[in-house]
Amino acid sequence: MRRSQYRRESKYSKWFTGRRRIIAAVATLVAFGGIVTVTQVSDASTKRSQQRALAACNNIQAPKSTKLSTKTKKGTYTTNKGKVTQHADDGSGDVPTTAQMRSRCRQWVMQNAGNNGGGGGATAAPSSSASTAAGNGGNQGGNQGGGNQGGGNQGGNNGGGAVTPPPGAGLGILANSCENSQLQPHDGFQNGNRCVSTEFGEVGAQENNPSLLITEAPTQVEPNTAFTLRVSTRNLIRDRFLAAGQGGYYVESSVLQGGLVRGHFHTACRMLNSTSEAPDPAPVPAFFVATEDRQGSAAPDVVTIQVPGLPAEGTAQCASWAGDGSHRIPMMQRANQTPAFDAVRIEVGGGGNNDGDQGGDQGQDQGDQNQGGQDQAGDQNQGGDQNQGGQDQAGDQNQAGDQGNNGDQNNNN
Repeated sequence: MRRSQYRRESKYSKWFTGRRRIIAAVATLVAFGGIVTVTQVSDASTKRSQQRALAACNNIQAPKSTKLSTKTKKGTYTTNKGKVTQHADDGSGDVPTTAQMRSRCRQWVMQNAGNNGGGGGATAAPSSSASTAAGNGGNQGGNQGGGNQGGGNQGGNNGGGAVTPPPGAGLGILANSCENSQLQPHDGFQNGNRCVSTEFGEVGAQENNPSLLITEAPTQVEPNTAFTLRVSTRNLIRDRFLAAGQGGYYVESSVLQGGLVRGHFHTACRMLNSTSEAPDPAPVPAFFVATEDRQGSAAPDVVTIQVPGLPAEGTAQCASWAGDGSHRIPMMQRANQTPAFDAVRIEVGGGGNNDGDQGGDQGQDQGDQNQGGQDQAGDQNQGGDQNQGGQDQAGDQNQAGDQGNNGDQNNNN
């Protein structure tokens, strides 16, 4: 059948239909143009940010050298027939030059600046000196929000400003937050296999860092017999304590008052099964107290700790150490400073002097009091220094085998 040559005209005019098509085409062009414009603006902003960051690298200066220990072999060396690596002064002597610092900064900027997508794991390649942080180039405030420095944009170019490397860029840092941790967040209670997100907080100047010393302790006591320890602290304001049982464990950053750490100190005594190997850390000690007396200042003072007794015969280790508000040993300005801790060994039982000489000087006048082969004059009164990482404290002082030599240890050779 032949189709009619006449058709019903659309209720929309042909002109209107064509206009719709034109409008759609124009809208598409406008949208595309907008995308291109935004992309160009974004690229330009990224380039400007990168250029500013590279320019900022030129202002970085090498860190100042720090004081080093006087009797330590310099640099990094090996002992035990090359099996053990020793880093003198915790690497404090390995200071990069200004050129190395700036090169490290530029490497980091080129690999990370402007990379909003995370960079696929980009991180700065270590410079020729890989033992110090990025010095003045680090923006510790906003740039560490990127989480794991090995897994994303360490600087976080989200604000459109110049990106600067975070502290430690180029050193192969494993993580600086819990963002990429597979462990549950720590909740302030005493649970293991957690990730603590509390920031370290404030660290004082070296002359204001806390120190601690056990000034008086017995060398021998009888089981279940009370005795005292005297502990001196300096630069520790003992006015901050958050109970671990209440959820106050690892939840407070370090806080300074007048440049001094606010916190408390701990004292614990435990029985040692052996003096030739590190003890099992899991068992609870026989005695443990945290001391908070709202005292302490830049001047050293002394606190007496009452120990009600130790449960059995053997060798006990009594230790004291400072703690900040979250019970951690306070931070120190320099890597080669000694933290605020001390420890002593106490013989429990053996029929010796029951008084224990609280002044800690019992061993000075007892040269021929040999208990089971141990020289009371030299071994017992070492004040916690008998086994300092294998170092020879008094010439021939070897805790594993020389304790019974009645003279080698007490001659200070």
